[in-house]
Amino acid sequence: MKKIAFSIRGTDLTAELDPRFGRAEQFLIYDLDQQQFSLIENQQGRSAAQGAGIQAAETIVRAGVDTLVTGHCGPKAFKVLEAAGVVVYNCSAATVQDALQQLQSGTLSQAGSADVEGHW
Repeated sequence: MKKIAFSIRGTDLTAELDPRFGRAEQFLIYDLDQQQFSLIENQQGRSAAQGAGIQAAETIVRAGVDTLVTGHCGPKAFKVLEAAGVVVYNCSAATVQDALQQLQSGTLSQAGSADVEGHW
């Protein structure tokens, strides 16, 4: 686990974790080695009539992420992420900071499959 993506509503580590992966406002990419983060807009996913999860998953994969922490992930997005070797964790933490702490302490469980139907 080196680069972690979080689906967020906000602009920093105190941002609210967005429960919707495909339609998330943006992604915070946290680099564990550097202890730094960057932001990626999810413009394509938010404006897509359909396929938002796939678009968002492709964005995450292009960013070189190996771990995703989000509220919910649909089947098509999960399949893209799984094929790229991205480990998905579903999380209901209030903020990115809380979610990161839960991930690092080992209290989050790895998702074995999508946890919502498409178009959630």
